Amino acid sequence: MASEATITIQSNGRSFSLPTVAFQGLPSTLCKGCGHNSITSYLIEACKSIGVNPYYTVKLSGIGCSSKTPAYFLGASHGFNALHGRMPSVATGALLANHKLVCIGISGDGDTANIGMGQFKHACRRNVPMVYIVEDNGCYGLTKGQFSATADLNSHLRRATGEANTVPPFDLCMEALVGGASFVARSFAGDKKQLVPLLKAALKHKGTALLDIVSPCVTFNDFDGSTKSWDWAKEHEEPLQEVGFVPRLPEIEVEQKAGQSTRVQLHDGSWITLRALHHDEHNVTDRGSALQLLEKSRHRDELLTGLIYLDAKRPDFITNLNVTDTPLALLKDESLRPRPEVLAKIMETI
Repeated sequence: MASEATITIQSNGRSFSLPTVAFQGLPSTLCKGCGHNSITSYLIEACKSIGVNPYYTVKLSGIGCSSKTPAYFLGASHGFNALHGRMPSVATGALLANHKLVCIGISGDGDTANIGMGQFKHACRRNVPMVYIVEDNGCYGLTKGQFSATADLNSHLRRATGEANTVPPFDLCMEALVGGASFVARSFAGDKKQLVPLLKAALKHKGTALLDIVSPCVTFNDFDGSTKSWDWAKEHEEPLQEVGFVPRLPEIEVEQKAGQSTRVQLHDGSWITLRALHHDEHNVTDRGSALQLLEKSRHRDELLTGLIYLDAKRPDFITNLNVTDTPLALLKDESLRPRPEVLAKIMETI
C-alpha cells in the first residue's frame, strides 16, 4: 500500500509533516464553472506553499454561496458558519480568545456589502488580523440572483421580470481603504498567476487583508454587459502590477501582463476587460493614490487588479489591546478569575 503524501511545514518554531489531505476539503456542491471553486483551489495552493498549519487555522463565513467555501478547503481546520453578515464579529471574538490562530474569513458581496457592511467596516477600522476574502459576483446567487450592493448600475436581472438596478454599486476596495484596512487588493477568479501570490501575501500580513475577488456567477450574472461576468472581467481587468510574493461550463483562465488590457470572452459570448497597472504607476503605500487610481479605473470602465494598498507598519487589533502572549483560551482558571482580595477592593469603590 502506497504511503500517504505529506507536506513539511514550519509552525511555532517546530517542523511538522502533515498529510496533503489535511489541506483538502469536501467536494464542492457549487455550480460547475463557478469562480468560487477556482478561488478554493488557489487558496489550498497558497496555504500549502507558505506552510499554513491547518490545525492552527480557523475558517469563518456568513451566509451565501461564498459562505459554503470553508467546507471545501483545509478539512483539518476548525470552522464556523455565522449569521448573514456577522462573520467579522465572530472572527474578532475568535482572535481575542486565541490570537495565535490564522484566521481566514470567506464572504460574498451580499454578505459583506449589504447586511454585513457595518461589521466589515469596523473590522477594517480595528485592523483585525485576518484574511478577509470577498467572492464578488454582484448578485445573491444562493437565492436566485437578486441584486447585491456591488451590482452594476442599470444591469438587469436574468429572470422573467428583467428589472433594472437603479442604485450605484459599492466598490469594496474603496470601502476598505476608507475604513482603515492595512492590506487591500483585487483580483479575478480566473487569473491564477496574480491571485495565488496575493493570497500568499494576505496570509502573511498582520492586520486586515481584504481581497475583493471578482468571481462570476455562471447561473445568474454571466451575461452581456455585466461587469461581474467572465467576459467583462477578462476584457476590462487592469492589473496593478505583476505580483511576485508571495465540459459542462469550463472554468476560464487568463494570464495578465502588467500595463496591458486583457479582453476575455465569457461563456455566453460577452466580453470583459481587465487591466493590470505597471508597478511604477502607483505607490502601494499611498492611500490617497490608491483611492485616485480606483476612481480613475471606474471612469474608464476597467477593473483595477493587484495589490492596491499596503500598510505594514500599522499595529493590528490584538497588538493595540496589549493582550497576554498566552492566548486567553489557554490560560488556567486561576489566571482568569480575580482573587477574593481584588474583588473586595473593587466592591469598596462602588
